[in-house]
Amino acid sequence: MPVRIERSNVPLTFDERPLEKRIGLIILATDHTTEPDFRRMVASERIGVYVSRVPYANPVTPENLKRMQPALTQAAQLILPDEALDAVMYSCTSASVVIGDEEIARAIRAAKPGAPVVTPPLAAVHGLKALGIRRISVLTPYTEETSAPMAEYFAGHGFAIESFTCLGLDDDREMARISPGALVEAAHRATAPAAEALFISCTGLRSAGVAAEIETAIGRPVVTSNLATAWACLRLCGDATARPELGRLMTIAGYPG
Repeated sequence: MPVRIERSNVPLTFDERPLEKRIGLIILATDHTTEPDFRRMVASERIGVYVSRVPYANPVTPENLKRMQPALTQAAQLILPDEALDAVMYSCTSASVVIGDEEIARAIRAAKPGAPVVTPPLAAVHGLKALGIRRISVLTPYTEETSAPMAEYFAGHGFAIESFTCLGLDDDREMARISPGALVEAAHRATAPAAEALFISCTGLRSAGVAAEIETAIGRPVVTSNLATAWACLRLCGDATARPELGRLMTIAGYPG
């Protein structure tokens, strides 16, 4: 016998949005780290984080990184189609450098016009400058070939690079497996005496989770890719809460991007 289904006559009310703020993440198909980091540092009852992935195949080389560019517009379109976002973050530091921040913003805004676009290297630049930093050390997990454009990028943004260290890896899944303890040790060794801060590149590294620990070890601010983008996205959503347990950057209230 068929089940009788009744339509409720309870009057319904609707909120403008399920959550007040919306952040879109565009991440690599191979990314293990960005979603957990944003779940820990950004997502809340007020801020929703919505993810789209783009095709990507290792190894991490400038040529492979550039191949993601044509997929960015479609990836942005798939995040809550026809709905506005308060920020869109493309979560690849090295690709942002070789493709270019402006090109990435243009591709994303083709799908999400008016949305602020965040890239890891530019968020790191804003973060370092907000901390008053001019002289930096840089640590990357990449090969020398993939690291070279990163050095040019930060020098081009006016930073004096006191030292630049790479770990020589070319698979982002392997980068994600580096233990937090090993990252702390590598960061300590990579920091030059004359550097005012350390930047740790790569959204695949689990370095944001130990940024505060590294700061204690080296006695200077630490900015990582995911820490910088989380800071930028929170500030763009109007959340200026100081969270020093995540690192000194998270005590800076404003985002100049």
